[in-house]
Formats: sequence, structure tokens, C-alpha cells
Amino acid sequence: MSIQPLPQRDRIGVLLAAFAGLVFDGLELGLMPVASLSVSKSLLGAAYTPTLGGDWFAGFTASLMLGAALGGIVLGSLGDRIGRVRAMAASILFYSVFAGLGAFVKTQEQMLVLRFCVGLGIGGVWPNAVALVAECWPDAARPTMAGLMGAAINSGIVLLSQLARLWPITPDSWRWLFKLAVAPAVLGLIVLAVLPESPRWLALRGAGKRSATPLRELFQPPLLRLTIIGILLGSIPLVGAWAASKWMIPWADEVAGAAQASYKAQTQGWWALGAVLGSFAGAQVASFLGRRRSYFLISVGATALTLALFRITAPLKPTFLPIVFAQGLVATLFFGWLPLYLPELFPTRVRAAGSGISYNVGRFATAGGVLTAGVLFTAFRGSYSAVGAAGAFIYALGMLAIWWAPDTSRRSLDEP
Repeated sequence: MSIQPLPQRDRIGVLLAAFAGLVFDGLELGLMPVASLSVSKSLLGAAYTPTLGGDWFAGFTASLMLGAALGGIVLGSLGDRIGRVRAMAASILFYSVFAGLGAFVKTQEQMLVLRFCVGLGIGGVWPNAVALVAECWPDAARPTMAGLMGAAINSGIVLLSQLARLWPITPDSWRWLFKLAVAPAVLGLIVLAVLPESPRWLALRGAGKRSATPLRELFQPPLLRLTIIGILLGSIPLVGAWAASKWMIPWADEVAGAAQASYKAQTQGWWALGAVLGSFAGAQVASFLGRRRSYFLISVGATALTLALFRITAPLKPTFLPIVFAQGLVATLFFGWLPLYLPELFPTRVRAAGSGISYNVGRFATAGGVLTAGVLFTAFRGSYSAVGAAGAFIYALGMLAIWWAPDTSRRSLDEP
């Protein structure tokens, strides 16, 4: 199979487009954690209570995760059939348009539906962007490229947190944020018009070796075992992040919101700053320590720091923001690890679908985990610290799951 490499200029264009798509992906992911209580207070009016606000936060998050899970599977599979570029462009357009419509909602239920639709696009960007960059750059550059892909999403959350610090999000002023969220549609159109396609995917299509039904192949031997392993390894950090870590933001809003409206944005900003560093470093750590050992150690660190966040400190205490930063750094090492490992796990003909399923099926579990956390939130009488500490043990499952995973450290993307 003859593969014509892209010129350096085209490789850089692919990297910049994929990075930007994931930055805006992160902005969309970080939008509701920082805006949820303000949206609920505005739309519910006198019916709002702190417990109801927490319940709606869980509902919005679960809706987004369900959409992202479905989008990652469907649009990831589409990337193996019609090309990484077209599927990525469609995903960016999807999350931009539906996020923008959030500025015009009148009810919580309307926002719930739109968050599901936004999730479809969010889920589709990751597998296609990661597969495209991995296939356009040489093997020696992949740890750096994977780190950049991991850091991109959290860079979007940093961007959002800074916007929210400059223009605080309140029950009287939140619709501007959703209007701003439509802007990435311009990027989607540019990607569709000018971005070059993956040479590995084009060569495979030219050789007639493209999988006609990627989803069916992934759930049959010999790939079934790899698919299950990928799902487990992708699910644990996602469930941990959304069922445990993300509760720190509405917790900060509830404790400090009346006195310091920007404190929730500071919390998200400190976490996201750590997360940018962690998600970039994850691929480097995996390259240095090996794929299996690094995942095990990250699981240990994420469990310990999440427990420390919710049990040792609290919003407005001097130790809160430093521990938020440390938790963000360590718990997001996973998200630099995954863009390096998942493309190595699957052959080219099903790489986008396999990566998409591994990363996004976890969002089905995440939706269930968030809803369970919402039930616990009510059972714990609205205690954010209790529900966050309970969710911390999800990360501990990674210490067990990694022992079933193959070591792909020496595998080239051209190998089966």
C-alpha cells in the first residue's frame, strides 16, 4: 500500500484545524458547568432551589454525554467511510449551531434537548481529529501530537473561564455565552472547503481495503477484545471527570456565588490550567514510562487528589484552588494518554470508529454516572463534597482495567 506523505505546510494546517476544533469542543463542554445554575435560576424563577439546581446540572450533563456518546460512535464510523475531514467538519457545524440556539430557549426542557444535540457534534470531533492528526504526522511525532490533541479540549475550558471572569455569568446575563458559541461554525466551513484528507485513509480507500461496516467489524473477533479494552480505558477517566470532578464548579458557585460571582470561573480556570498541562503531558508520560504503567499511576494519583479536593478543602479556603489545579493536572493526564494509545490499538480501516467507540461509549456510562451522582446529591441533602468524594473511587478502577490492555509502545500505525 503506497502512502504519499503530506507536505509540511499541509500537516501544519491539519494540526491547527484539528486543534482548533477540539479547543471549541472544550469550550462547549465547559459551558454548562459554569453557566448551569445561572440558567436554572433564570428559567425556573421562583421555583428554583439549590437542590433543584444540582438536579438540573446533572440532567444537562447527562444529556450532553448521551449525545456525545452517540455522536462519537456514528460520526466516528462515518469518518472511516467518507473521510476524517468531512466527518470532522460536520461535527463542528453540529455543535456550533445547536449551542447557538441555546441563547433563545424559554424552558429547561428546551435546553436539555439542545445539550443532547450539541453533544452529537462534540462526540464526533474527537475521533476524527485524533485519527486525522495521527495519520498525517510521522510516528516519531505522535507523542507530541497526541499531547496537543489532549491539551486542546482543556485549552477551550481555559478560554471559557477567562471569558467568564471578564463578563460574569449571572441569572440576568448568560445568553451572550450561547450566542458566542455559534462562532466555530466558520471553522467547520473552512475545514470542509480546504483541509487535506488523511493520506493513510486515501491509500486504504484506493486499495479497496476500507471496512464496509466498521461497527460490525469492531464487535466481532479478532477486534472485539480490543474494542472492549478501549471502552474500559476510555470510560474510567470520563466517568470520573463528570460524575466526580465537575461537581467542584457548582460547589464553588453555591458557596461563593452571592459574594464573588467570578469565583466559579476562577475555579474552572485553575482546574483547566492544570488540565492543559496534564493533558499535554499525558502522552509524554506514556511514552517515557510505557502505556500500561503510566495509566496505573495516573489512576492512583487521580483517586487520591479527587478525595483530597472534596474532603480536605472547600471553596474559599486558601488550599482550595491549589488542590483544584493539582487535581486538574493529574486527572487529565488520561486525556493525553488516550489520543496516543487508542489510534495504536486499531488498524487504519476502523481507526476513527474504534477510537470513537472507545472514547465515547464511556459517555453512556458517564451519563449514568452523572445521573447516579445526581441521585446521591439529593440523598446527601445537597452536599457537593459528599457526592464528589464518592465519585472519586471511579478513578481507582483504572488500576485494575489496565492489566488487560496490550502494550502498544512499539507499534506503528501501519501495522495491523
